[in-house]
Amino acid sequence: MTESVVELGKAVPDFEAAATGGETVRLSDLRGKYVIIYFYPKDHTPGCTQEGRDFRDHYREFQSLGAEVFGVSRDSLKTHQNFKAKQGFPFELISDKEETLCRLFGVLKQKKMFGRDVYGIERSTFLVDPAGKLAAEWRKVKVKGHVEEVLSKLRALQAG
Repeated sequence: MTESVVELGKAVPDFEAAATGGETVRLSDLRGKYVIIYFYPKDHTPGCTQEGRDFRDHYREFQSLGAEVFGVSRDSLKTHQNFKAKQGFPFELISDKEETLCRLFGVLKQKKMFGRDVYGIERSTFLVDPAGKLAAEWRKVKVKGHVEEVLSKLRALQAG
């Protein structure tokens, strides 16, 4: 289990990560925008597919509010590319095979799956403000209604 390095109201350490579309995502390159980073356990699974579709279906709203969205899991870029294409995701997926971002955000947890203990990603979402500070976090996320909650928080932050 990992302790989170990120803290609400504090600057998120800069990172660089490989993403779909041949992209390298650097947090410092996204200054001036809100950044939504959602961690999910595994590509092509029901909950993760639904969460991705919800972000996809609200993507234009996020964009109109000056926000970028990134999905993160430990899957390979190849698996991510297939998942992204199949679901029509308009945002990039970050491959965190080395668990660098997972550790930075403290999302790796001991979980029960089919009665067995497994070590994996706890579904979590983080909202970084245009100055690079962590503005909001959601841990132990339940998929239903989550994306709407993130949108609502983003609107509230912008309204002051």
